[in-house]
Amino acid sequence: MVLEIKVPAVGESINEVTLVKWHKKEGEWASRDEVIAELESEKATFEINAEQAGELKIIAKEGDTLKIGDLVCKIDTSATKPENSTPKLEFIDSAKDESVSNNSAAKMPLETKASPVAAAILSDKKIDPKDIQATGSNGKILKQDVLSALENPGRKPGIALNARTTRPEKMSNLRKTVSRRLVEAKNTTAMLTTFNEVDMSSIMEIRSKFKDKFKEAHGVNLGFMSFFTKACCYALQEWPSVNAYIDGENIVYHEFCDISIAVSAPKGLVVPVIRNAESLSMVEIEKTVLSLASKARENKLTIEEMTGGTFTITNGGVFGSMMSTPIINIPQSAILGMHKIQERPVAINGQVLIRPMMYLALSYDHRIIDGRESVSFLVRVKELLENPALLLYGKDPLSSLLEL
Repeated sequence: MVLEIKVPAVGESINEVTLVKWHKKEGEWASRDEVIAELESEKATFEINAEQAGELKIIAKEGDTLKIGDLVCKIDTSATKPENSTPKLEFIDSAKDESVSNNSAAKMPLETKASPVAAAILSDKKIDPKDIQATGSNGKILKQDVLSALENPGRKPGIALNARTTRPEKMSNLRKTVSRRLVEAKNTTAMLTTFNEVDMSSIMEIRSKFKDKFKEAHGVNLGFMSFFTKACCYALQEWPSVNAYIDGENIVYHEFCDISIAVSAPKGLVVPVIRNAESLSMVEIEKTVLSLASKARENKLTIEEMTGGTFTITNGGVFGSMMSTPIINIPQSAILGMHKIQERPVAINGQVLIRPMMYLALSYDHRIIDGRESVSFLVRVKELLENPALLLYGKDPLSSLLEL
């Protein structure tokens, strides 16, 4: 019996995908539920599994753009499963002045020709033999070849540093979507950016004091994102237009805060969402951020995890950015940009003191958010971050106690 594997439906708005990678080769045996290929839509990357065990017959090629329902491959379930075979290893005799134990050289596969000393260095430094320019006879890798590669990381011997080469590469669906949405945001919103700065002394003191206990008690690190998320949730509830968006002739307000966090993934920028962040504790926010960031790095985010946010936070500071004007993540109306924490002299009560300062940038759609609201929102976020005790109730604990 020949089983046909087709492109599955991955979302209402997605009509086509790109076949990124085959995990199996033509004619290879695929076990049931084994991953055989990787597809990429405009929003996420997902895998195709073998529905039944059998011999693989590839139809689509890597890089092909496929419609939903298109045939990807066939699996011959009537084929006989080949016997497992253990690959043999080969050792290459060393030169007379080179001698190492066979245990080191045994890590080199059959197709790799290398002297024992070279093999030992490759294994110890975890270097891919394919990255080494072999100068020995019959393509044999010598000790000097490996040492030369270590001395010149990033290039192979014999290749000029200023080689004028070009390399065309097809744009991924994810990159196409990011490009389209960024241009759309610039062209369809009345985008404006307002700035402020926040003294991070209190938050850094809290992290320094409690980070070890926090990690021991909850199994996650105490990062900055939980503080910023909590602060934004309080500010969003006070200034609801920042948490709203325009839908035709209507303004849609949200009674909840679904906070999108911009994450740099291997294949481009993705924006997973922390659902109902206003109701989460610091621990729950940190665990959610860790889970989403891990999935993003592994290209395991689902479409549901990347849609429906009401406000976005992006942290360019992790890359060293001092200040930027982030672009709105449409259809949302605002995005907060965090930046690098830098010690700077600031005037406090008539004295010049050194404080760890961070610039904040709020880009917003002026069609729905006025200047008063945007500035007040950012000032409120600054106030909450500089006085972390306010994050417990959203206001000063003593004022809450006295009902003031």
